[in-house]
Amino acid sequence: MIPVKGYAAEAVKVPLAPFNFERREVGPHDVLIDIQFCGVCHSDLHQVRDEWGGSIFPMVPGHEIVGRISKVGDHVTKFKVGDLAGVGCMVDSCRTCPSCQEGLEQYCETTGMVGTYNSREIESGAPTYGGYSNQIVVDEKYTLKVSDTLDLARVAPLLCAGITTYSPLREWKVSPGHRVGVMGLGGLGHMAVKLAAAMGAEVTVLSTSPNKEADAKELGAHKFVVTKDEEQLKSVTNYFDFIINTVSAQLDLATYVNLLRRDGTMILLGVPTEAPHIHAFNLISNRRRIAGSLIGGIAETQEMLDFCAEHNIMSDIELINIADINDAYERMLKGDVKYRFVIDIATL
Repeated sequence: MIPVKGYAAEAVKVPLAPFNFERREVGPHDVLIDIQFCGVCHSDLHQVRDEWGGSIFPMVPGHEIVGRISKVGDHVTKFKVGDLAGVGCMVDSCRTCPSCQEGLEQYCETTGMVGTYNSREIESGAPTYGGYSNQIVVDEKYTLKVSDTLDLARVAPLLCAGITTYSPLREWKVSPGHRVGVMGLGGLGHMAVKLAAAMGAEVTVLSTSPNKEADAKELGAHKFVVTKDEEQLKSVTNYFDFIINTVSAQLDLATYVNLLRRDGTMILLGVPTEAPHIHAFNLISNRRRIAGSLIGGIAETQEMLDFCAEHNIMSDIELINIADINDAYERMLKGDVKYRFVIDIATL
């Protein structure tokens, strides 16, 4: 076994603290990654606090991982020692069901995807531990190639925030001529703006905060609508082809669905603690749709990383020491970050 240092929540509502544990030895198809940076996702906070249920403690969060490979298994073909690599939200799946065969491992129909943390390995049943740690062992099939042309710390959030917004934009074939609304300008929202703009769409940020307009336009948005302003909201009624909804708070979906054109689609990415409600007439009247999307498959995640390297797209981050993670969680709850915290693992 490989001794590893990390930070963990020992129980629900207990602050994260230093935690020593062990990883499995590097198998024939595995790579060992010395982690350099790990992004802090809002889902880390949800799971540490068991807000979605089923949390496994002790928990080492983190699924936006980048670093350098220090060891490879005998049968590894995609990577060599010294390569930069990334790990996103999953580290395994059944590999044989229709979804896995189609490269949509996040929708695995047999075992379900194995999360990078707060999940269990398929064979051993051992809990998975994430990237708030100095090393991780991952099968090469679930490991991503990372370009050396981008700022590595700013690449880390692409492994979740990036792919979570890229996947629906690709699935619904967003391209020049489309009008895309982005609800929420946080970790996911700011990536949706950058990616949709790079794909050639007209991008509008829908926000309750007027003071975010300058930031939205600097990120690439063409328009900004203050949703508390009835006149501004009215100006984009029946306007959008797509709305990327990144909001995890409770809100009146009907207000935003009515901004969709006929045959428009709202894609839900955020997960409110309570189920949203909407009247059927809001959908029926203009043949509108509400859909959902979950991260992306391994091939699509690699495609996203390559796209970002080609277009020089990275997350806007605040780099923190790992000892400051509990304070970062509190700031994240207040929306006090532009737009993603990233842990410098050298501070572990």
